[in-house]
Amino acid sequence: MNTARTYTTKQLADLAGVSVRALHHYDEIGLLHPKRRENDYRAYGPDEVNRLQLILVYRASGMKLAEIGRCIDEGGLVHDQLVRQRERLMGERERLDGVIATVDRTIADLEGSTAMRDDEKFEGFKRGLVDENERKYGSEVRERYGNAAADEANERVLGMTREQYDQTVSLEADIKEALATAMATGDPTGSEAARLCDLHRRWLCRFWGESAYSRAAHAGLAEIYLADNRFRAYYDAVAPGATQFLHDAILAYCAE
Repeated sequence: MNTARTYTTKQLADLAGVSVRALHHYDEIGLLHPKRRENDYRAYGPDEVNRLQLILVYRASGMKLAEIGRCIDEGGLVHDQLVRQRERLMGERERLDGVIATVDRTIADLEGSTAMRDDEKFEGFKRGLVDENERKYGSEVRERYGNAAADEANERVLGMTREQYDQTVSLEADIKEALATAMATGDPTGSEAARLCDLHRRWLCRFWGESAYSRAAHAGLAEIYLADNRFRAYYDAVAPGATQFLHDAILAYCAE
């Protein structure tokens, strides 16, 4: 901002489109500290206005308040953080655009104005799967396996037929069911655990291709699952400790 104007809490709330209660909360948790006037009323100057803008940008992209404070306070990294946030938002927009396009074509098909090919009916969902995986795990996958392998996996998904896509989605559900069953035995080296790992291998090959699969790569992926909280959250939703069990089962399976 080029002005030294200060705002009361109510004025800034109206300007930013947030509630007074939200500004008070940000103050209480140390996320946005206004200055205090002689009468002890809050006063928001240019620095606080700029900081609030960043808070709202991060908030709109789905980041939690605790993460927002850390990102902003890293100072010089704010620009890089915003660039990454923009990339994630662009990916999400592309995914939604694909789904919207599929919905539009479906409506046209139902209305009889345009016939929809079978491959078009699933194009948006396949693109959504690719974009979501890229947004969540793309940087880690590309760092570990390289851009060529990541791009090939994406193209493999986009090239799936309807039957192949349905089978891939079904495999993912089968893996969760098999994980719960294997965990009930308490043995990551048993027959149920081996069946779980074989399902997981088949699912991976949907993305990697049979020729690219190796037990070493499979075991390496299990280590990523254990180290990354996002994977932990995904598999531990099946049952507490599921990620650890899957990790141990895959290592035993790959050591055979």
